[in-house]
Amino acid sequence: MASRAIWKGQLRLSLVSIPVEIHSAKNSSKRVSFRQIHQPSGKPVRYEKVVAGVGPVESSEIMKGYEVGDDEYILLEPEEIDAIKLETKKTLELVQFVDATEIAPLWFDRPYYVIPTDDLAEDAYRVVRDALRKARKTALGQLTMRGKEYLCAIRPCGDGLLMETLHYESDIRSAEPLFSSIEDKPADDELLDVATQLIERKTAPFDASAFKDHYAEALRELIARKQKSKTTKRTKTSDSDKAPEATNVVDLMDALKKSLKDGGTAKKKAPAKKPAAKSGGGSRKKAS
Repeated sequence: MASRAIWKGQLRLSLVSIPVEIHSAKNSSKRVSFRQIHQPSGKPVRYEKVVAGVGPVESSEIMKGYEVGDDEYILLEPEEIDAIKLETKKTLELVQFVDATEIAPLWFDRPYYVIPTDDLAEDAYRVVRDALRKARKTALGQLTMRGKEYLCAIRPCGDGLLMETLHYESDIRSAEPLFSSIEDKPADDELLDVATQLIERKTAPFDASAFKDHYAEALRELIARKQKSKTTKRTKTSDSDKAPEATNVVDLMDALKKSLKDGGTAKKKAPAKKPAAKSGGGSRKKAS
């Protein structure tokens, strides 16, 4: 499957702007994934956005809410959020450079490939790549994608550039409370010598292909065996299982409380009445 860009914009170094695309470097298609199935019916489990006392709601009815305390939310319109003007929505400016080994692994989050959008952009792109190589530096900048502004590190990677999102300082928990109980004294010399010898014996150049995901391989082998077996339980889904459908489902707690008020007996005409619409008027002001 062809890679799809998750961000398009300008990579800027001083007065030079280079049109680029950013692609995820992670290959999620190789993962073993499962779908939850309701065993009695054999149908796939679907998830709906539900409001207490109202039932399923449309995505167009949902707003973003920021809790300010005591179940009170400030509601924000999508247009208000989109109106926030950030230069980093379309421009990734290289504002600082650090030594290539200066950033500790603790700060790295996700890897992405940065590529030029066309042949005209390649010349300037190569200049930035080669300059970083020659100086042995990593560039720092910020960009906004998927509703969040990221701190980014950019460095040469093969023939191109690798971008890695970094955690902000506020994202990292202090290690001191966790490490404080570990005694700060030298290890036993003899034990240290043995451990050092073991490390040296097992030292080799890094080769990612030498490591396999044994759990994923075992899962694939299990699935292959189950697929060949005639005794394996199977189920088939239909279009009606996959498509959203209208429902009168209400919040379980509201339904139970209503049953208690009705003396535990269900009324045939209950679905036609709309008491939930009145009681749910206040709940719709809260963002789900």
